[in-house]
Amino acid sequence: MPQNKTAILSTRPLGNGLTEEAAAMGIMIDALSFIQTEPLQDPGLDQQIRDLSRESLTAVFTSMNAVDAVTDCLRAQKNATRYFWTIYCIGAATRQRVQEYFGEDSIAGTAPSAGELADTIIRDVNAGAPAGDRKSDRRDAGTPAGIRALTFFCGDQRRDELPDQLQRAGIEVREIIVYRTRQTPHPLEKAYEGIAFFSPSAVHSFFSLNKVPPATVLFAIGRTTAAAIRQYSGNPTIVGVSPEKDALIRLAMDHFRGRSQDKQLE
Repeated sequence: MPQNKTAILSTRPLGNGLTEEAAAMGIMIDALSFIQTEPLQDPGLDQQIRDLSRESLTAVFTSMNAVDAVTDCLRAQKNATRYFWTIYCIGAATRQRVQEYFGEDSIAGTAPSAGELADTIIRDVNAGAPAGDRKSDRRDAGTPAGIRALTFFCGDQRRDELPDQLQRAGIEVREIIVYRTRQTPHPLEKAYEGIAFFSPSAVHSFFSLNKVPPATVLFAIGRTTAAAIRQYSGNPTIVGVSPEKDALIRLAMDHFRGRSQDKQLE
């Protein structure tokens, strides 16, 4: 097995399989979380979500943490209910969470980022209900063709792109905060050749205590995270083309192996 020569920091936990895969390539990955999320504990909020579960609505999720908070509440209901939700969500882990609980047929549209998801919703509103929502058993009030308002389940540090774009398009956005994000910064004790960031919140937390050497390459899960990085550093920043978190780590691994597949230098 090759000796470890390259060190990468992941600012979120990773599975053992990925770190072992990297080690076999001569790459050492340290994982250290710079944020912590927790669902809001509020009986009034729980009741609001349960009441909404009986309504026909268009829901939006841009975080798997929001999906987890909502579905944990719904699972606690004594009486099972049939959901009449049309759901838009970002891809990868968030979509997987939605699919597991609400079913594939509930998903009307996905996109790799919140801004692109807003564009998808606006196109559907202008063009009529998408194929994914043409279900005979759905109620008309919740279909994209009839959208006048939608429900955005989010965290307390959500970004503005999605609600701002939708509101400019004349779509009312009802925001329901279902989880909070806390920064958990740590001072670094060593230098890394690469650092991977998965959210703007993690970026702000990291740079609250740290600076990076000029030679360190930074990796961002998407453009909004890359924009947050540029507030603190002019280092080369490579933006992943996939919303999958493991894909960003593999992108970093490929970079340090001398390959440049599926990346875009900002």
